[in-house]
Amino acid sequence: MTRLPGVSGRDCVKALERVGFFLRRQEGSHMILRRNDPFAQVVVPDHKELDRGTLRSIIRSAGLGVDEFLRLL
Repeated sequence: MTRLPGVSGRDCVKALERVGFFLRRQEGSHMILRRNDPFAQVVVPDHKELDRGTLRSIIRSAGLGVDEFLRLL
């Protein structure tokens, strides 16, 4: 299992935007991103550093692998 680095919420959003996600809306400190084809929706907290479990869940919900996500950073 690949070790995840410390990533901020904003950096995570930038990486997801590279694979077709866009900011749908923001509620407080949570940014909701969506991709239409194939459909996926993820919630990314706008924190200075995401917990590794939270980041792993976001990557899984986006339909990406950890290695693929790391290349997007």
